[in-house]
Amino acid sequence: MSPQLQYVSDGEGQTVSVIVPIELWREIESELETAYLLKSPAMKKRLLAAKARTGGIPLEEARAQLGI
Repeated sequence: MSPQLQYVSDGEGQTVSVIVPIELWREIESELETAYLLKSPAMKKRLLAAKARTGGIPLEEARAQLGI
């Protein structure tokens, strides 16, 4: 299913805006944020290291340790 974009026109019929479904907008925001972060060599290194991590603890265990 492709996103349903809605175009908004002015009185002269010129397109002035687009209404984007929220799911698509969130994808766009996420991609823009990632692209922005990857511009910094230090942040790129941190993101790639975090992506490669395999360790960790389950969410419930982290909550228990934090008392939340």
